[in-house]
Amino acid sequence: MRSHRRNARRIAATTVASGLLAAGALALTTSAASASTLSAQGHGTAYSFRTLDNAKDLTFNQLLGINDSGVIAGYFGSGAAGHPNKGYLLLPYGQGTYINENFPGSVQTQVTGLNNRGVTVGFWSTMNNASMSNDNFGFVDVNGHFRTADFPTGSPASPPVDQLLGVNDSDVAVGFYVDGAGNNHGYEYNIQANRYSSVTDPSLPGASLTAAAINDEGGVAGFYTNSAGTTDGFLKTHHGQFIDLAVPGASSTMALGLNGSDEVVGTYTVGSGSSAAMHGFTWTPQHGFSTVDDPHGAGTTTINGVNDRGQLVGFYVDGAGNTDGFLASPLR
Repeated sequence: MRSHRRNARRIAATTVASGLLAAGALALTTSAASASTLSAQGHGTAYSFRTLDNAKDLTFNQLLGINDSGVIAGYFGSGAAGHPNKGYLLLPYGQGTYINENFPGSVQTQVTGLNNRGVTVGFWSTMNNASMSNDNFGFVDVNGHFRTADFPTGSPASPPVDQLLGVNDSDVAVGFYVDGAGNNHGYEYNIQANRYSSVTDPSLPGASLTAAAINDEGGVAGFYTNSAGTTDGFLKTHHGQFIDLAVPGASSTMALGLNGSDEVVGTYTVGSGSSAAMHGFTWTPQHGFSTVDDPHGAGTTTINGVNDRGQLVGFYVDGAGNTDGFLASPLR
């Protein structure tokens, strides 16, 4: 459902899951984990990688967010007809316990973000169409109480598309909706006050913009597509400054995660068409960009989340064509 957060109509290709199970029901499945692999990519940072797939579906998993305790948000299921997204939380590795989390009565659900207070956010759908053009509705889950949260707009897409993608410890969530012309509009949602506000870049009027992550200081990361069709990432600092994020030589850059140190993570694409390759990245104000690819998925890696301990979560495509979730922990 997250559909790489570019055009959320595909409530499946990159984030959307759900099921008719009772929300919050425990699923005591074990993870399929690869042996730890070391990678010394980046500005002196080495990571230990571990593949984490829900045993209910070893063919398609995406890990989308991680909090400071190591709890991970994700989903399984590609979203193709008959293969709906199903949301879950994964307790810190070592327990290997997957907890089903699906919006009550939904057909698909993706859990896309979580904070340290037990609040989760995501989006859900009433559909699982062969075309993968499904309705999307944002949701919040506070202590097991679900509610839909959609930006109030008079010109929604048809079917409607609205997704919440991240949440901080002040219970402020971020996401986007799609208008009738197919443009994305980023926004913040204060869960406690039930108040919405737009996220815009004054220097890019009319850009199609997605707010993908928010940290506890109020910084927001995401990406936009301008009138020329160029897609770049951005960081809006808590001071309101917009920093454009474009990996040198990349055909597109998307910022998808953010922590309290203003470390931004995401994915960038090199090339186009059948020759395109996707790489994960981290960016910090001090060191700039660094490529970080799962060793099993070079050229197919997306990093979706980062916590204040510097742990990364995301997904890659393996040699068999399966989409696998991964956790990368920095070696200190």
